[in-house]
Amino acid sequence: MISIITITYNAERFLERTIDSIMGQEGCVLGADYEYIIVDGASKDGTLNIIRQHEKQLTRWVSEPDRGLYDAMNKGLHLATGDYVWFMNAGDEIHDPAVLSKLLMAIRTTHADVYYSDALFVSDNGTTHSGPPVGLRSEVTPHTLPMALRWQDMALGMKVSHQAFVARRAIAPDYDITNLSADLDWEIRCLKAAQRIDYLPFTLCKYLVGGLSVQQHRRSLTDRFKVLTTHFGLLPTLLSHARIIWRAIGRS
Repeated sequence: MISIITITYNAERFLERTIDSIMGQEGCVLGADYEYIIVDGASKDGTLNIIRQHEKQLTRWVSEPDRGLYDAMNKGLHLATGDYVWFMNAGDEIHDPAVLSKLLMAIRTTHADVYYSDALFVSDNGTTHSGPPVGLRSEVTPHTLPMALRWQDMALGMKVSHQAFVARRAIAPDYDITNLSADLDWEIRCLKAAQRIDYLPFTLCKYLVGGLSVQQHRRSLTDRFKVLTTHFGLLPTLLSHARIIWRAIGRS
């Protein structure tokens, strides 16, 4: 079983598209094939009304103050009971109705510790539905997607969008709630612990462009440097960042 976890805070404009994409998965049964958990940070808008409207389609939900996004994601991890965890936060969507059944088939066939794929970037058009596609992440960003992913591939940054990364719960650590790049650290730690890592030849998700790290970009870059230094060492990280800067100049 897969635990799909959604984190929300004042997300009334975005949440329903996420719920609809999960409820629209074909051939999958809540409670048998997957569970769906929502962790809300005590929203003050209409988010709770939307959650209550869909309560029968949820396994469990909680709404209470937290210490930020990654604290809420840790709560989701601790509530999860599935063999795998998949974060699909408010505004993000499963790519199409056949994705979950194809993911489950892959899991039942290969039993890998991590599954990953590309993500389709979509724009925010100011409505409750996602806007037009921007393009696949591997095509519109410098992050090419390896077909045989290793944790060492993260030396130049986050190769896989967090919403396109599914990990066995037994190897999934808690997030560092003090670091805005805790998702990068989490993926690296999962990859280090994984015995088998499988690429999926289909797109897992639609990713709404924006988010916490974009809103706090400068601190996010500093925190990313800390994560990479922890895993790769200071000198290799300095050299990697020189390559990142050179790559950015080349794309400008």
